[in-house]
Amino acid sequence: MPERDLSLLIEAAEAAGDVALGYTGKTAKRWEKPDGAGPVTEADLAVNDMLASKLRAARPDYGWLSEENEDDPERLNRDKVFIIDPIDGTRSFADGSRTWAHALAVAERGVVTAAVIYLPQRDLLYTAAWGEGASLNGDKVAPTKADALDGAAILATKANLDPRHWPGSVPSFRRSHRPSLAYRMALVAEGRFDGMLTFMPAWEWDIAAGDLILREAGARITDKAGAALQFNNPRPKLDGVIAGGTTVHQEILAALRIK
Repeated sequence: MPERDLSLLIEAAEAAGDVALGYTGKTAKRWEKPDGAGPVTEADLAVNDMLASKLRAARPDYGWLSEENEDDPERLNRDKVFIIDPIDGTRSFADGSRTWAHALAVAERGVVTAAVIYLPQRDLLYTAAWGEGASLNGDKVAPTKADALDGAAILATKANLDPRHWPGSVPSFRRSHRPSLAYRMALVAEGRFDGMLTFMPAWEWDIAAGDLILREAGARITDKAGAALQFNNPRPKLDGVIAGGTTVHQEILAALRIK
């Protein structure tokens, strides 16, 4: 049942926080991944090793997809799969910032059914299970009911404001940013921002947990073409993310489609 998986993910996320906090971001060993894939630290690997041991022992029949493991195509033969980002916002972690997260999810036949996003240095635990709603530190959350994209508070990188993305003109929303993509999604789910978007292809481990938390909170979330997100794909990358309350989500999609 999703709620039993959620209990396991919460326990694992809290243990991940204990492991990560055993390292000091600025002094943790750090190196760059090949092909410009970004930084990784010894804390990422330590958290990943702990999660792999704990979660796979608890659910040996589940597949495994993690940013810090070589992809095993055997996961494609499993009905359920763990989708894990040991530390989302590694660059932020390595710089000594508090804004990084553990993002843990279970997907069943492509649909996320249990999810946790945990920011241990901010004491923020976002959770969701299929059909059970979404919560922050045990309290139910919901997105804003902003009635227009103009003037809305949107989480996005500056690159997403490039006019080439918007066939008509760039909407006049108020842009903010947070370094962890999972955290951006959670902030929309709890109603602190009206929406978020990224047009860059997104790895499943960055967005799987946020997908369910947003949906269970009552928000809309799709790829940049408006299609529902499906997980555990042979190539675990999706075509961007757009999320927000119903009106904001619809107006972002409409602005992207203007010819």
